[in-house]
Amino acid sequence: MSPQPPIPESKSPFWRFSIKFYQVPGVPPACIELQDQAGVDVNVLFFLLWLATQNRALNNQQVAEMDRAVGPWRDMAVVPLRHIRRALKSPPPVMAADAAEGFRTRIKAVELEAERLQQEALFQMAERSPLGSAAASPVEAARASVSAYQALLRPFPAGALETVLSAFAKFDPPR
Repeated sequence: MSPQPPIPESKSPFWRFSIKFYQVPGVPPACIELQDQAGVDVNVLFFLLWLATQNRALNNQQVAEMDRAVGPWRDMAVVPLRHIRRALKSPPPVMAADAAEGFRTRIKAVELEAERLQQEALFQMAERSPLGSAAASPVEAARASVSAYQALLRPFPAGALETVLSAFAKFDPPR
Protein backbone atom coordinates (compact mmCIF):
# COMPACT_ATOMS: atom_id res chain seq x y z
CA MET A 1 0.00 0.00 0.00
CA SER A 2 1.38 3.37 -0.95
CA PRO A 3 1.44 6.33 1.41
CA GLN A 4 -1.52 8.66 1.36
CA PRO A 5 -0.89 12.03 -0.26
CA PRO A 6 -0.94 15.00 2.09
CA ILE A 7 -4.22 16.84 2.42
CA PRO A 8 -3.95 20.30 0.85
CA GLU A 9 -4.19 23.24 3.25
CA SER A 10 -7.13 25.63 3.15
CA LYS A 11 -8.60 28.27 5.43
CA SER A 12 -12.08 27.47 4.13
CA PRO A 13 -14.49 26.20 6.78
CA PHE A 14 -16.14 24.20 4.01
CA TRP A 15 -12.86 22.34 3.28
CA ARG A 16 -12.36 21.63 7.01
CA PHE A 17 -15.94 20.33 7.20
CA SER A 18 -15.36 18.05 4.18
CA ILE A 19 -12.10 16.61 5.49
CA LYS A 20 -13.65 15.86 8.89
CA PHE A 21 -16.94 14.51 7.50
CA TYR A 22 -15.15 12.20 5.04
CA GLN A 23 -13.41 10.60 8.04
CA VAL A 24 -16.72 9.49 9.60
CA PRO A 25 -16.97 5.68 9.45
CA GLY A 26 -19.15 4.54 6.55
CA VAL A 27 -19.11 7.88 4.74
CA PRO A 28 -16.26 7.18 2.25
CA PRO A 29 -17.75 3.97 0.78
CA ALA A 30 -21.23 5.53 0.72
CA CYS A 31 -19.87 8.56 -1.17
CA ILE A 32 -18.08 6.34 -3.69
CA GLU A 33 -21.29 4.37 -4.23
CA LEU A 34 -23.27 7.60 -4.74
CA GLN A 35 -20.61 8.85 -7.14
CA ASP A 36 -20.34 5.65 -9.15
CA GLN A 37 -24.00 4.64 -9.26
CA ALA A 38 -25.80 7.99 -9.45
CA GLY A 39 -23.21 10.44 -10.77
CA VAL A 40 -23.06 12.40 -7.52
CA ASP A 41 -20.33 15.02 -7.29
CA VAL A 42 -19.22 14.49 -3.69
CA ASN A 43 -17.96 18.09 -3.52
CA VAL A 44 -21.44 19.33 -4.40
CA LEU A 45 -23.03 16.91 -1.92
CA PHE A 46 -20.68 18.07 0.83
CA PHE A 47 -21.34 21.71 -0.04
CA LEU A 48 -25.06 21.12 0.41
CA LEU A 49 -24.36 19.45 3.76
CA TRP A 50 -22.02 22.25 4.84
CA LEU A 51 -24.70 24.83 4.00
CA ALA A 52 -27.14 22.70 5.99
CA THR A 53 -24.95 23.12 9.09
CA GLN A 54 -26.00 26.78 8.80
CA ASN A 55 -29.69 25.81 8.41
CA ARG A 56 -29.57 26.74 4.71
CA ALA A 57 -31.48 24.65 2.14
CA LEU A 58 -31.24 24.98 -1.63
CA ASN A 59 -34.12 24.32 -4.00
CA ASN A 60 -33.94 22.48 -7.35
CA GLN A 61 -33.12 25.60 -9.36
CA GLN A 62 -30.41 26.78 -6.96
CA VAL A 63 -28.77 23.35 -6.89
CA ALA A 64 -28.89 23.16 -10.70
CA GLU A 65 -27.29 26.61 -11.05
CA MET A 66 -24.55 25.78 -8.55
CA ASP A 67 -23.86 22.43 -10.20
CA ARG A 68 -23.70 24.09 -13.65
CA ALA A 69 -21.20 26.63 -12.32
CA VAL A 70 -18.72 23.99 -11.10
CA GLY A 71 -19.47 21.38 -13.77
CA PRO A 72 -16.83 22.55 -16.27
CA TRP A 73 -14.03 22.28 -13.66
CA ARG A 74 -15.28 18.90 -12.51
CA ASP A 75 -15.40 17.62 -16.09
CA MET A 76 -12.04 19.16 -17.09
CA ALA A 77 -9.94 18.39 -14.01
CA VAL A 78 -11.49 16.27 -11.26
CA VAL A 79 -13.11 13.46 -13.26
CA PRO A 80 -10.18 12.86 -15.67
CA LEU A 81 -7.74 12.71 -12.75
CA ARG A 82 -10.03 10.24 -10.94
CA HIS A 83 -10.16 8.03 -14.05
CA ILE A 84 -6.36 8.02 -14.35
CA ARG A 85 -5.92 7.25 -10.63
CA ARG A 86 -8.40 4.39 -10.77
CA ALA A 87 -6.90 2.97 -13.98
CA LEU A 88 -3.48 2.91 -12.35
CA LYS A 89 -4.74 0.39 -9.79
CA SER A 90 -4.16 -2.17 -12.57
CA PRO A 91 -1.22 -0.88 -14.61
CA PRO A 92 -0.17 -2.52 -17.88
CA PRO A 93 2.32 -5.41 -17.44
CA VAL A 94 5.15 -3.35 -18.95
CA MET A 95 5.08 -1.05 -15.90
CA ALA A 96 6.56 -2.14 -12.57
CA ALA A 97 3.82 -2.23 -9.94
CA ASP A 98 5.74 -0.10 -7.43
CA ALA A 99 6.54 2.55 -10.05
CA ALA A 100 2.89 2.70 -11.13
CA GLU A 101 1.75 2.90 -7.51
CA GLY A 102 4.12 5.79 -6.79
CA PHE A 103 2.77 7.61 -9.83
CA ARG A 104 -0.79 6.81 -8.76
CA THR A 105 -0.11 8.37 -5.34
CA ARG A 106 1.08 11.57 -7.01
CA ILE A 107 -2.01 11.61 -9.25
CA LYS A 108 -4.15 11.16 -6.15
CA ALA A 109 -2.52 14.24 -4.59
CA VAL A 110 -3.24 16.28 -7.73
CA GLU A 111 -6.83 14.99 -7.78
CA LEU A 112 -7.27 16.05 -4.16
CA GLU A 113 -5.94 19.51 -5.01
CA ALA A 114 -8.38 19.74 -7.93
CA GLU A 115 -11.20 18.88 -5.52
CA ARG A 116 -9.98 21.49 -3.04
CA LEU A 117 -9.97 24.11 -5.80
CA GLN A 118 -13.54 23.13 -6.71
CA GLN A 119 -14.52 23.49 -3.08
CA GLU A 120 -12.85 26.91 -2.93
CA ALA A 121 -15.01 27.98 -5.89
CA LEU A 122 -18.13 26.70 -4.14
CA PHE A 123 -17.16 28.43 -0.91
CA GLN A 124 -16.69 31.70 -2.80
CA MET A 125 -20.28 31.40 -4.05
CA ALA A 126 -21.48 31.23 -0.46
CA GLU A 127 -19.24 34.13 0.52
CA ARG A 128 -20.64 36.40 -2.21
CA SER A 129 -24.24 36.08 -1.05
CA PRO A 130 -26.31 33.85 1.22
CA LEU A 131 -27.42 30.74 -0.62
CA GLY A 132 -30.72 28.98 -0.16
CA SER A 133 -33.38 29.67 2.39
CA ALA A 134 -33.68 29.16 6.11
CA ALA A 135 -34.65 25.71 7.31
CA ALA A 136 -35.88 24.61 10.73
CA SER A 137 -32.81 22.46 11.40
CA PRO A 138 -29.59 21.29 9.80
CA VAL A 139 -31.09 17.84 9.20
CA GLU A 140 -34.16 19.33 7.50
CA ALA A 141 -31.90 21.57 5.37
CA ALA A 142 -29.72 18.60 4.42
CA ARG A 143 -32.66 16.43 3.40
CA ALA A 144 -34.25 19.23 1.35
CA SER A 145 -31.03 20.15 -0.48
CA VAL A 146 -30.05 16.55 -1.14
CA SER A 147 -33.54 15.86 -2.46
CA ALA A 148 -33.15 18.83 -4.84
CA TYR A 149 -29.76 17.49 -5.95
CA GLN A 150 -31.18 14.02 -6.50
CA ALA A 151 -33.81 15.54 -8.79
CA LEU A 152 -30.96 16.56 -11.15
CA LEU A 153 -29.48 13.07 -11.33
CA ARG A 154 -30.69 9.51 -11.39
CA PRO A 155 -32.04 8.09 -8.11
CA PHE A 156 -29.43 7.81 -5.39
CA PRO A 157 -28.75 4.36 -3.91
CA ALA A 158 -31.00 4.43 -0.85
CA GLY A 159 -28.59 2.71 1.55
CA ALA A 160 -25.66 4.95 0.65
CA LEU A 161 -27.81 8.07 0.86
CA GLU A 162 -29.17 7.08 4.26
CA THR A 163 -25.64 6.34 5.51
CA VAL A 164 -24.53 9.85 4.57
CA LEU A 165 -27.63 11.56 5.96
CA SER A 166 -27.51 9.55 9.20
CA ALA A 167 -23.82 10.38 9.63
CA PHE A 168 -24.63 14.04 9.03
CA ALA A 169 -27.41 14.00 11.65
CA LYS A 170 -24.86 12.85 14.28
CA PHE A 171 -21.95 14.93 12.99
CA ASP A 172 -20.32 17.69 15.03
CA PRO A 173 -18.95 20.04 12.36
CA PRO A 174 -15.67 21.88 12.96
CA ARG A 175 -15.99 25.54 13.85
